[in-house]
Formats: sequence, C-alpha cells, structure tokens
Amino acid sequence: MAVDKAREETRADKGATAENDGKRLIKFTETILRDGHQSLIATRMRTDEMIPILETLDEVGYNALECWGGATFDASVRFLNEDPWERLRTIRKYAPKTKLQMLLRGQNLLGYKHYADDMVDEFVNRSLANGIDIIRIFDAFNDTRNLESSIRACKKYGGHAQGTLSFTISPVHTPDMFVKLILEIDQMGADSVCIKDMAGLLDPYGTYALVKEIKSKINIPLELHTHATSGLGSMTYLKAAEAGVDIIDTALSPFAEGTSQPSTEPLVYTFDHSDGFYTGLNMDAMNRASEYFRPIREADIASGLMDTKLLSVDINTLIYQVPGGMLSNLVSQLKQANAMDKFETVLKEIPAVREDLGYPPLVTPSSQIVGTQAVLNTVTGERYKMVPNEVKDVVRGKYGSTTIPISDEFAEKILGEEAKNRITHRPADDIEPELEKAKREFAEYIEQPEDILTGAMFPGPAVEFFKYRQAQKYGQDASLLDTRDEVYPV
Repeated sequence: MAVDKAREETRADKGATAENDGKRLIKFTETILRDGHQSLIATRMRTDEMIPILETLDEVGYNALECWGGATFDASVRFLNEDPWERLRTIRKYAPKTKLQMLLRGQNLLGYKHYADDMVDEFVNRSLANGIDIIRIFDAFNDTRNLESSIRACKKYGGHAQGTLSFTISPVHTPDMFVKLILEIDQMGADSVCIKDMAGLLDPYGTYALVKEIKSKINIPLELHTHATSGLGSMTYLKAAEAGVDIIDTALSPFAEGTSQPSTEPLVYTFDHSDGFYTGLNMDAMNRASEYFRPIREADIASGLMDTKLLSVDINTLIYQVPGGMLSNLVSQLKQANAMDKFETVLKEIPAVREDLGYPPLVTPSSQIVGTQAVLNTVTGERYKMVPNEVKDVVRGKYGSTTIPISDEFAEKILGEEAKNRITHRPADDIEPELEKAKREFAEYIEQPEDILTGAMFPGPAVEFFKYRQAQKYGQDASLLDTRDEVYPV
C-alpha cells in the first residue's frame, strides 16, 4: 500500500499548476525495457544492463514502465539464462514509484498456444504478486473470448486490466469494426483500453477519426501504441492527442525509431512547448537515462545485434504489415540460414498467406505463424508444400475465430478430411486444467512457485535453464553466454 501511495503522490505532483492551467495532461508509457529492445535487438537486453538506470527511470514520472511480458520472458529463459521472475522483482525493487506494465497474450499467456483457465489465473496472480501493476491483454485474432480469463483474473487479484485491440489493415477491417471491438472490451470490465498498432500502420488523420469516435463512446482511459516503422508514428501520436487520447507509448531515443516506438524525448518537448498539452515529466532524468543507453546501442550496432536495416523508415510496412519484433527476428533467422537474399520475397509472400488464413492481425503468435509459412513457401519453391502444426491449428480454429472465415477449399487443402471437424467455440473450453500436472512434471526443479509456470510455458528451454541454475547456483555472469545472437525456434 505504501508503494501505491508513493505512486499516487508522484502523479499528484504532475497536477495542474498556473503554468499548466487550461492544458491537458498527456501521459507516457516508456517501452525501452520491453518493446524498445524487443523490436531492435530481438529482446536481448540483459537485466544487468537495466539495473544501473532503473532509479533514474523511476524519477521521470512516467505513467508506467513497460518492462515485462511479450518476448522478454522467452528470451530471458531461452537465450540469456536469466530468471524472468527475478528480473521483474529486481525492476520493482529499483523502481518503486512508477507503475510497471506487462504485455500478455490473453489465453496464450507468454507462450505460443492456449493454456487452461487455471494456468491463466495463476500466471496473472503471480505476475501481480511479483510487481506488475498494469496488464495489457490482447489476442492475436481479436477474439474477445480469449481475453475473458485474463481480464477476470487481473480484476480478481487487484491489477489494472487493460483490454487491447490489435490494429491492422486489410480489405475486411473497418473503423466501425474496431469501435465495436473496443466497446465490447469496455463491457468486459477493462480498466482502460489500448489500440495496439504493432506494425506502425496507423496514419495521422485516420487515427484522429478513430480516437475521436472511441473517446465519444467510452469513459475509461484510452492508450495508443504504435511503431515508427512506416515513418508515421510521431505524427500519429500528435493527431491522437488532439483527438483526446490519454496515454501514448514511446521509447527513449537510443532504442527508438525504426521498428521500435517513436522517441520519447522529442514528443515530450513538443507537448510541453504546446498551447494545449503538458506532460509533467522530468526531462533531466530522461536525458540521463538516454545517455546511459546510448553506449549500449552503439555496442549492439557494432556487434551486429542491432541491424541497421531495422532503423530506417520503410513505407512498405503498410503493405507487408510486419511488426517490429517479428521483423528483427526474421532478419536474424534469414541470416542464420544464409538466405538474406530472399528477404524481400518473404515480405511479399506474407500478405498472401495472411489472406489465406482469414486476415488475422500480425502480432505474436499469429505473426510468427504467418511469417514462418511465408518463409517455407519461399524457400521450398511451392506454396504450402510444408505446413507447420501451428498453421494447421489456425485452420482448425484452435486459436479462435479469424476476421473472416477460412475458405472450405483452403481448409481441405491444409487439413484434408479433418477440415470437417473445425471448431467454432472458445478454444480453451477444450483444455483440461493444467496446473497440478505442471507441478508434478517440474517438481524436481522447483525453487519458487513461479517455476511451475515457466516450465509449463517453455518446457524445453525451462528445463535447460533450471539445470543451469542448479549447476551455477544462479551466479554465472549472463554476459559470458554466447546465445544472444540465436533466434527463436518455430
């Protein structure tokens, strides 16, 4: 409760003053500890790189620090030999005043398949108990049935549940569809809502109209998340603010722009020097944080971990719609396979695969599923000659409803006779409780309750990590590991 009081006092300090009279507060969520490095270096920033600057970040006065969830959990266990739960506890220790935010994939949690409701309930419980305040909950298919368990658990355990719309562009997606979806999420009891534009597809004037319409129909805060990939991000945020958006997501400049978020500093300066807005943020602390991260950025560029291809503006993202995290990992995968010459061909194949699969938004795990199939279609020289199980599960309905129904003809091509048994109900209704089984399966490795969840989501990598932890007593310097340039398996 003392921590909550401190956070409230910090926000109260940013209230109206004579200088701010008549101006509207625009809040910032800082993403450098999660999406910033996920988008630019495939989520390879280590906890020991974060610790020295956490107290400074805590001074800035952000609405929240996005620091967990997304791919950070997987990367910590699989590549960095770090306990993601310990990372969360560490960030909470050094940043006690600022709310911590995570990204959760609804019924997928932080994995790549659906989990049982008891697993969802316990994961949300332990996330909040270890320091998370705000859980941004989304579904890759915008199937709100897949948000129900997470939102319910978040409210049950006292967290802030942010229901999320995954924004995308297609011949079948319309503004009316998105407004309807936001209203449905609002009715589910969300404490706030977010438009999550994971590929930088929002344009300034379209965003103005969409935000204006949504704000006229809801009474809870609206947050906007976009990427700078197409070059439209900062302009989009300005028009969103004019339309009434409450919070925007940005990254400090060393890990901003390109496939990441727009830079925090210039947007803060712009709003604080405007007639209609103010931020209340501590620019001095912000600049100190940027100075800290700059050498890390330079080292990552020098090592090749940060590919300069990901730093430039590419308006073609409006065609390919590849989100930042997916693009950085796709580059890594093609490099390992010595197939970078096929990069553009793969990008052109992605929209075609997406159409076949019913126009899902491209966000984890659908982005990986669509991207992998596009790679296979390209490198084999024959479309759908090889089809991963995850693609088959999309067609089976195991991830939820697609934006438009997948054609019977395509379903039969992928599933054969099994196409007749596709499901239309909530996929998790078919999953038996899993928590007790996971407790038994990983019993020999469990040192904390959270290990059960780590093992259940990433059984192979988790066991390897548990063995490493037992052998090293968790004392080995993660910087000595040689796994930072590996790629996520598909």
